Amino acid sequence: MAQAVDIGEEIVAGFGKYGLHGIAPATGRDSGAGPYDRIVLRGATLIDGTGAPPWGVVDIVVENNRIVDIVSVGKPGMAIKPARRPASGDVDIDCHGKFVTPGFIDCHAHIGAPFHGANGPMPAADYVYKLWLAHGVTTIREAGSFNGLAWTLQQKQASHANEIAAPHIHAYAYFPATNDYLKTVHTPAAARDWMHHIARAGADGVKFFGAPPAIMQAALAAAKEVGLPTCCHHATLSVSRMNSLTTANWGLTSSEHMYGLPEALMEGATIQKFSQGYDYNDEYLRFSAAGATFQQAAQPGSAKWNEVLHAFLEAGHTFVPTMNVYDANRDLMRARNADWHASYTHPTLWKYFQPQRGGHGAYWYRWSVSDEVNWRDSFRRWMTFLNDYKNLGGRVCAGSDSGFMFQLYGFGFIRELELLQEAGFNALEVLRAATYAGAELLGIADEAGSIEVGKRADLLVHDVNPLDDYKVLYGTGALRLDDQTNGASWTNGLRHVIKGGVVYDPRQLLEEVKEMVAQAKGE
Repeated sequence: MAQAVDIGEEIVAGFGKYGLHGIAPATGRDSGAGPYDRIVLRGATLIDGTGAPPWGVVDIVVENNRIVDIVSVGKPGMAIKPARRPASGDVDIDCHGKFVTPGFIDCHAHIGAPFHGANGPMPAADYVYKLWLAHGVTTIREAGSFNGLAWTLQQKQASHANEIAAPHIHAYAYFPATNDYLKTVHTPAAARDWMHHIARAGADGVKFFGAPPAIMQAALAAAKEVGLPTCCHHATLSVSRMNSLTTANWGLTSSEHMYGLPEALMEGATIQKFSQGYDYNDEYLRFSAAGATFQQAAQPGSAKWNEVLHAFLEAGHTFVPTMNVYDANRDLMRARNADWHASYTHPTLWKYFQPQRGGHGAYWYRWSVSDEVNWRDSFRRWMTFLNDYKNLGGRVCAGSDSGFMFQLYGFGFIRELELLQEAGFNALEVLRAATYAGAELLGIADEAGSIEVGKRADLLVHDVNPLDDYKVLYGTGALRLDDQTNGASWTNGLRHVIKGGVVYDPRQLLEEVKEMVAQAKGE
């Protein structure tokens, strides 16, 4: 039997200079202006993230990284009232004709991805952070801290202190191993002890892939005791004993991806029927079969469907679907040829994305039209469930899980916004999923997720209204016709990213990433 041990000091001691997967941490900040003690955003149209429609014209006053005032200084089409304008700041940002939203919260993110080492040198953490910031992501939930919990906590602190250019980081530890101290848990008592130790070490939450039911229940109960939120990728090897509704009723905070959901919706069976020759460790078979799971579940609108929706709602459960990371499954050619790969995808990542045996998510060696058709059908059902759940009042958040399957950091998050809209969320509901709902999930809604006096000033300034078309948020921009030249042009919507009192230029960040990629390619 595994014995409980005090792992707190060993976690805090760290895992050395590099994470478990050889990712170099960010060690300095070479981007962004500030931090400024006082910032005034002048003449903005405000979209606050709560679901409220745009309104303006306002001046937003930020002091010491806090929103201290939101002043209505006029109405659209009318002259600004100078007497109402607040005093100047250390820097004033002209937002006339522009839109201000909260910074985005990526609720399922990884600082780099495991298993890339055999494909070449790993891109440093700066590469990942700058791609996130360049797409307006000011907070991430690191769902597993696979570089090591100590490594991630150190980067969290460095980001908080503005020592590095990075989003705010919420570090979730992987149960039952932190990578700093690998620990096998065999008993409910050991699971409870592990959870208490990980809380003392500073983890912000815990990521599960499943466990024996008694151990899972004990761990979830202990997480509640110590105030740690939890999430789970319901792995196929575990889902026969606990689907996502089972764990929701045990107290799991959020389900990641779609695994475990179709199993909760099944009628006449409790687990998926697999084809002959199936082997979970064959990546093609694993993901091909996953595309057919929803086809064995109850139909949208059926009694079973509605029963499960209401059961999740009663449990207060949250879904973080990360649809974008599976997007290539329904159209591989589109994902493989995305506009940004040539300039922004690191060669190590690009090599990893290619068909290869043994590489997680690199299963394209047998991908077929039938596979894509199955995944398109699954997406339709999955999206219907998410939209139905949202309409009942359930929480659905935006997360990307980028670094796999041709999905790139930052770009993948914007793709998730597109997919939420495809699922039936209107543009304001999409923004709320990417901001306020994410803050609620992370337990920081009193600090972030909406633009309100007293909250942290994680702010985005947009040249055009993102509600009109989320494609303008891509770092490459959205392709448009320039009527003056009768030629194609690229419209970039994001102008400034403000985090921790520092003002970042997304275009500069992208140029820095482009240079990293060029150097890695030897160009």
